[in-house]
Amino acid sequence: MKQAINTQISSKRSFGVGMLYGELSIFFTALMFLTRIPVPKNINHSSVLLQKSARYFSWVGLLVGGIGCTAFFLSQLVFSTSFSIAFSILATILTTGAFHEDGFADSCDAFGGGWTKEKILTIMKDSRLGTYGVVGLIGILGFKFLLLQQLFSLINMQQFLCVMLAAHALSRLMAVSVMQQYQYVQDIDTSKSKPLADRKLTSIELVVLLLGCLPPLLFLPLSFLFAIVMMLVVRLFAGRYFYKWIGGYTGDCLGATQQVTELAFYVGIIIILKFL
Repeated sequence: MKQAINTQISSKRSFGVGMLYGELSIFFTALMFLTRIPVPKNINHSSVLLQKSARYFSWVGLLVGGIGCTAFFLSQLVFSTSFSIAFSILATILTTGAFHEDGFADSCDAFGGGWTKEKILTIMKDSRLGTYGVVGLIGILGFKFLLLQQLFSLINMQQFLCVMLAAHALSRLMAVSVMQQYQYVQDIDTSKSKPLADRKLTSIELVVLLLGCLPPLLFLPLSFLFAIVMMLVVRLFAGRYFYKWIGGYTGDCLGATQQVTELAFYVGIIIILKFL
């Protein structure tokens, strides 16, 4: 009897350890897909793991935002606020390998230069950066810098860092929401995003995704949550725009969604501070 109980306990422990290892593998897959942060060598480019990794995109956003916050905080000890903000933005770009910025730039080129679905998708596949992409990239980075600079003048350090963390997590949630609502329209058989496009998240996975946005929001005033409305408006407009022109989304569209909704959150916070 005692041996049977011990065997049952051991089996439950093994199951728990195996489950934890599986979730860590999925998280590291998301980290490997979205950033250049080193992951354990035993984490392979498994399509099965990549299919499930979207549940941790907001958590990866927290990590990327945390790196940006750390860069800003340490820079503030020596340099001016403007330089610290620039260094923070640079730190997040280096962390992701400009993954989302590249998607935004490609989207600017494609939707700016293409007038048919076929032309837009062809331009998106082109690795070269055109005029629309260059202008868009300069614009998005410039606006981000100016918005963060104004935000820092309106709120204290703790709130500023929490706003940045929340923006990174929530903007990746917005990108995943596009995946949930629309169909992937590029050449799915040759795309590196094919496994992600193959399935929708389950209810439990959506809860995990949402929980990744919660930690920084707990330390912000309740009124700041209204900024999420601004993000949702921009995300809905972006989704409809993509659907109108290409009938769905591509990986570049997701990068563009992350970038513009991150800025929308900053804009929303500023509006709240000015008028509420």
